[in-house]
Amino acid sequence: MPVLNIVLVEPEIPQNTGNISRTCAATGARLHLIEPLGFKIDDRQLKRAGLDYWRLLDITTYPNLDDFFAKNNGPFFYFSTKASHIHSDVQYPDGAYLLFGKETAGLPEDLLRAHPERCVRLPMIDDDRARSLNLSNSVAVGAYEVLRQWGYPNMRVAGHLTEKE
Repeated sequence: MPVLNIVLVEPEIPQNTGNISRTCAATGARLHLIEPLGFKIDDRQLKRAGLDYWRLLDITTYPNLDDFFAKNNGPFFYFSTKASHIHSDVQYPDGAYLLFGKETAGLPEDLLRAHPERCVRLPMIDDDRARSLNLSNSVAVGAYEVLRQWGYPNMRVAGHLTEKE
């Protein structure tokens, strides 16, 4: 089964990370958290947003970006409003890591400058007042684009109605 990795670099808002945790659990994606975090992992709001999905979550934390890169080989894709490639124009291989920056600043620009060919963006209206999408929404869009390209491996693709009483 292909492996998708979601990486949050210094996330600040526990509800966003909780929502992203739930997305990772429901899609089978691995979640990587790069410290410092703007909350504690046992934060009540974080767990509330993730509800009862924590048992399905594969999560790893790292003290900093250097430690993360030392322990993971990529390929890495950097999601940023500053990127020039559209997320759906990229082919994501098995083992892809999708990196997302903190809510207030995004990913470090030196990281983006070092890897411009791997920087992708979600299209938005051409108006500077629309700075970015919510982090948890961005992760969901990115993750589902990868899963779509892979044909939704080992995922339930059809639902069913419950019996009416």
